[in-house]
Amino acid sequence: MNWLERVLSDRKKSSSRNDSSAESKSFDAAEDAREYINKVHKKIDKLVSDFAKRKINSAQFRELYSHYQLEIRRVEAVAAVWPDEWKEAAREGESLVIRRQHMATAQAYAIYENDSGLPLATLGKFTLDPALVIPMLSSYHSATKEIFGAGMRLTEIEGGQRLCFVQGQYTTLLAIFNNEPVPGQLEYLDKLHRHFEGANRPVLTSKPIDTDKLIFPHQYFLGNWRE
Repeated sequence: MNWLERVLSDRKKSSSRNDSSAESKSFDAAEDAREYINKVHKKIDKLVSDFAKRKINSAQFRELYSHYQLEIRRVEAVAAVWPDEWKEAAREGESLVIRRQHMATAQAYAIYENDSGLPLATLGKFTLDPALVIPMLSSYHSATKEIFGAGMRLTEIEGGQRLCFVQGQYTTLLAIFNNEPVPGQLEYLDKLHRHFEGANRPVLTSKPIDTDKLIFPHQYFLGNWRE
């Protein structure tokens, strides 16, 4: 073998090694993409389970489900053509932002006296007209199926907001949420309202109620109340 043949042979071997290395990297990248997609499928399974247990609301479920499905399709499409670049199509971490964006938060609160139907205190921009609230409270207290359904505490109002009723012995707490609250949030409000009535029983049982003497444990969680 002369020197030229030797050089050509060495170049061919080097090229073969480089091609083999590139193929190996592409194969590894494709495997990584497949593992990532499987992980997203597991996230979808958990999402379905969380919604069934009402740990998330319907808006969170819809947005997250769509997010995961689109992410799978993007990763599959990129990995099929450019295996080494599949990570550019991944959106890991965005699900947490979506979950927070669509989490129900209370926009305003009010406490109404059961007997008179009059408001004792409000927080935030509680814009519902008392003329509308009073008959709604009456309907809620009597649990008429025509409006709320027996035992229901939640109804949808204008703009997709939810109005939550938490009835106590002396008063009723109304909370306006920007979205659908999960049962855990309603249970929390129920407990908070029981604490309010327990701490203020002497004041609430003395008529007329002196609102200046009321203590609002809500303020530690919801902000400062204004009457």
